[in-house]
Amino acid sequence: MTSKPVEAPLQEVLPESEQVFVLADFLRQLSVGPGVYQMFAAAGQILYVGKARNLKRRVSSYFHKNRHSPKTLAMLQQVQRVEVIHTHTETEALVLEAQLIKRHHPPYNILLRDDKSYPYLFIETSSTFPRMSFHRGAQRRKGQYFGPYPAVTSLRESMVLLQKAFRLRTCEDSVFRNRSRACLHYQIRRCSGPCVGHISAQDYAADVKSTIQFLQGRSDEVLQDLQERMQSAAENLAFEEAARLRDQVAALSKIQERQYVAQSGGGDFDVLAAVEEEGQWCVYLSLLRHGRQLGGRAIFPRHSEGVRGAEMMAAFLSQFYADREIPGNLLVNVLPRAAATLQAALTDLSGHKVLLDQAQRGPRRRWMQLAETNASMALRTRQQGASQSRRRMQRLQELFDLDELPQRMECFDISHTQGEAATASCVVFDADGARKEAYRRFNMRDITPGDDYAAMEQAVLRRYARLQDEGQALPEIVFIDGGAAQLARAAAALRSLGIDGIQLCGVAKGSSRRPGLEWLHAPQWSSPRQLAADDPALLIIQEIRDEAHRFAITGHRARRQKARQESDLDAISGIGPKRRSALLRRFGGLRGVRDAGVDDLQRVEGIRRELAQRIYDYFHSGART
Repeated sequence: MTSKPVEAPLQEVLPESEQVFVLADFLRQLSVGPGVYQMFAAAGQILYVGKARNLKRRVSSYFHKNRHSPKTLAMLQQVQRVEVIHTHTETEALVLEAQLIKRHHPPYNILLRDDKSYPYLFIETSSTFPRMSFHRGAQRRKGQYFGPYPAVTSLRESMVLLQKAFRLRTCEDSVFRNRSRACLHYQIRRCSGPCVGHISAQDYAADVKSTIQFLQGRSDEVLQDLQERMQSAAENLAFEEAARLRDQVAALSKIQERQYVAQSGGGDFDVLAAVEEEGQWCVYLSLLRHGRQLGGRAIFPRHSEGVRGAEMMAAFLSQFYADREIPGNLLVNVLPRAAATLQAALTDLSGHKVLLDQAQRGPRRRWMQLAETNASMALRTRQQGASQSRRRMQRLQELFDLDELPQRMECFDISHTQGEAATASCVVFDADGARKEAYRRFNMRDITPGDDYAAMEQAVLRRYARLQDEGQALPEIVFIDGGAAQLARAAAALRSLGIDGIQLCGVAKGSSRRPGLEWLHAPQWSSPRQLAADDPALLIIQEIRDEAHRFAITGHRARRQKARQESDLDAISGIGPKRRSALLRRFGGLRGVRDAGVDDLQRVEGIRRELAQRIYDYFHSGART
């Protein structure tokens, strides 16, 4: 690697315009306004995406300065073209930069792998007995949303605690409306049994109100109200009601004991601690809402070698909050680069004032110290896992005689029920584990039902034809759930595409189908092999195979259930998607629709008497074929 600065002019013939790219002319024409710039390699790959308040000054600095980090110098040696996108404001540039980074995964950008939407706790307000449930996605339904929670486990733990304290129902409306006796949740005192009249609407509404107040951080008001209601019930000799309220007070007190943030003055905060060890960064995110700590999670950015703390925090904040809820306070252990500009951009993006601050003292400082400790622990755990993962990769390299450690592995499996709704899965793993965003399913078509061999060949053919068309990287190893016959069909599919250099391996279950007794088939081996049960290579093969099996079964069951629920109703004249969904939702499935009477069917929105009679006749008068 040379330390010489890149010299102008920088040239490349652009295929789309057949014009020569001249760096000096390009820089001279650049605007001084805000925008996003993209740096391209000769093959058209995006190397880096950045944003700037002044495009001319920022882009020019790459080519006019003599001092750059080794990482930047390595990138500049590959740059053959630069493109810019002008925006009205720096906030627009911030959002666009994050979107482009997530879409293209440039190799010289710091990348976040945490692109999931976070879950919320939802309490509906449109029914007499509101339900408490898990919610992810757009907030269109009428009710109260609390969160976001950093992980599903944190949300489920909170829901269990709230069930113990307030006993709100969590069952689906279709189940709630059709129960004849209380469920197990009532028996273990996690539901007050509104479905069978064990609590009045007035008392249940009081519990809903208390739950919402508690989630809003008004726990002292809730405790005082419960204690007053308990005292009143005891004075009126309503001892069972007094005992129920007493249990609520006790449960709520235990929840309060778990909450440390009440001492921090309440409010909504995100605590972000960026910690680096041995060249690897971890950002630990802890979420505090309405004075309550909702949990935390560790996020490990990629392409972060040689990055300083200020640069890491700036990249994290701009990408992470580009499409997420932004609280009013962001507490960081290191201020990001251009903190004032980033704070202004986040304020514009959120629609309310956002403060970026370092926690210096008091409870906030203790929360930051705890986040830093969690980040360090997460890094050590990850490093231990990386060491184990490397040993597994090395063993796979030895087993299949590969020139280098495998960087990408894929596995196929087929799932069906006696040939019905055959579905193939393809899961993707790399050195860091599962890459779920790259998973794919294939609905089998034009094959004989139950022909697993043809299904495997079709899945492999469709998968790698697509990757070839899109110019995407191919895996080093492809596992096939099956024996020599399935492996042969997969090999035939690759040959028809002209693909070589992929190591194929069939994973066949032993005669007893017990883990550890699998037989491995590979085209270059003279006979199948059976590895020791504790062999690192077999352990990772089992993990990948089991994940492919799970993903295939999940897809097959969903497809089969959809077909079975929709087929009968679609055959009835006057039933379209909207009415079908309303019927299935109202009666909890096709069986409930089949068992319903004409009067019950007529109560569903959009179902008139004539149509209700037609549905009833279809299921009871031999109309079905």
